Amino acid sequence: MKKTVIIFCLSILSAVAILMVQRIYYDKQIEIEDLLAENQILAAENKHLKAVSTYEVELIEPNDDHEHWAYIEDIAEQMVQDSDAQFKKTWAIYLANEAAQYDIDPFIIYELIKVETGHTFDPQLIGPETKYGHAYGMAQFMKNTAPWIADMADLPYSDELLFDPYYSMKLAIVYLDFLHHKYQDWDKALTAYNRGITGMENYLERNGTAKSQYAHIIQSKAKAHHTVAMAES
Repeated sequence: MKKTVIIFCLSILSAVAILMVQRIYYDKQIEIEDLLAENQILAAENKHLKAVSTYEVELIEPNDDHEHWAYIEDIAEQMVQDSDAQFKKTWAIYLANEAAQYDIDPFIIYELIKVETGHTFDPQLIGPETKYGHAYGMAQFMKNTAPWIADMADLPYSDELLFDPYYSMKLAIVYLDFLHHKYQDWDKALTAYNRGITGMENYLERNGTAKSQYAHIIQSKAKAHHTVAMAES
């Protein structure tokens, strides 16, 4: 009798375990389907680029790599929550996927955009006037800098494109990738993004380090996102 009860209990536990595994798999499938649907929204929102330029952002293509898309989904959700939904989910998905192609921490780009826009994430932002002119868009590029970065990225250029969030993010990723490869140092790369290459060199000469407040804030905030993700996992 006792043996029968034990066998019965083991059978119940096995059945419960199977149901739990099936539920986890089902939930993950739903997440992937939602992500692919969001990708279609991204494609629709980005169509207007075709009307103003021959440039077409390389949109995220759906694939069967569930682990990759789950990673992208997690990062995108963190960005949306951190920005109080000011940074759109479609922007976050694009940014996370594109940064991965360049082997750049997507939170570095996200925090850079946050600083550049004063936490507004406004793609139509025009920065204050300086002796070099205004900076434009979500990544705050100047018109004397953006054309050669676009050329380096093999992208067409027009002033209007600086206000497109996907184009702006792409330029930011390519330029930061260029700077990091040039210096092999994130302090130098980020300070050069903020001050210009000559400005970074002058800052380094004056201070003995390229670790500006700008570079420190972006890197520390990016690191904090990973700490939160580890704590929640």
